[in-house]
Formats: sequence, structure tokens, C-alpha cells
Amino acid sequence: MGDSIASDFYREVAARLDSDTRALVLSVLDDTGHGNFAVEKVRAAIDADPRVGGRLALWARRLMGEALSQAQRVVAERDALSTMLVGGVADGFDLAEVGRMFSRITEAHTKRMAALGLAA
Repeated sequence: MGDSIASDFYREVAARLDSDTRALVLSVLDDTGHGNFAVEKVRAAIDADPRVGGRLALWARRLMGEALSQAQRVVAERDALSTMLVGGVADGFDLAEVGRMFSRITEAHTKRMAALGLAA
């Protein structure tokens, strides 16, 4: 789950790179099928003991919150990254775009949670 959240962030960053670098990053991030394996195992665990679903959902929400906090910190502490994501002084900062980026990351996480059977 944590890897997926990080991959979502990297995909967002890759969208702002030149086409060759973007293609390289996206090829590295390609799903290898491990996600489907995890979905099957998690759903089977929930079927065997429904209490597992509640604990996993709580853990996943906490993980998402921590990941967003860390991503925001990284963006804030790295001038080159923040400029790439929100524009430079000449372009004008687009903080709303950063909010939309984190919303897209959160939406992708929500979809994964639903696939796992952990949606609230």
C-alpha cells in the first residue's frame, strides 16, 4: 500500500518531466501484477475474519495520512521540486494545483481501498 502511494506521487512528478524521462519513470513504475496478488490475499483474510478488515482499513488510513504529510514536507523542503510542481516566480505559484495533485493521489488510494474491500 505504501509503495502504491509513493508510486502515485512519482507519477504526478513524472507528468511534469520531459517525455524521455517521463517514459523511463513510468516504465519503472509499471504494475508487475503484485497488486492483484495482494488484493486476493487481503480479501481472503477479511473473508476468514471480518475484524481484519477494520484493522487494515485503520492502518491504511493512517498510512495515507503519513504519506501525504511526508510528500508535502518533501515538496516544501525542495525548491526545485516545488518549482516544478507549482511553477516558478515568473510563472506564478499554483498552490491549487498541488492541492489537486494530492487529491488525485488520495482518490487513487481510495480506489485501491475499495478493491481490497476496505472502503468505508
